[in-house]
Amino acid sequence: MRVIRFLVALACLLAGAIVGALNRGPVQIDFGPVSVPTTLGVALIAALLLGVLLGGLAITASLVLPLQRRLARAQRTVDAAPSRTPES
Repeated sequence: MRVIRFLVALACLLAGAIVGALNRGPVQIDFGPVSVPTTLGVALIAALLLGVLLGGLAITASLVLPLQRRLARAQRTVDAAPSRTPES
C-alpha cells in the first residue's frame, strides 16, 4: 500500500512539474489592493491545490464530523447500557 501511495504522489508531482514547465507565460493575479506577478503554471497549480483543500474541508464539515458525532453518541449508548452475560 505504501508503494502505491508513493507512486501516486510521484505521478502527481511529475504532472505538476510538467504543467509548470509547459505554462511559463507571465500572469498578473489581481486580489484587489494587491497584484501578484507569477507564471501561468504556478497559478494553475495553486488554484488546483486551493480547490482540493476547500473541497476537503467541505467534505469534512458536511460528512465526517456528523458521522463522528453519531459514532460517539452510539458508543456512549453502548457503554451506558448494562452488560448482559449469558447464564450457563
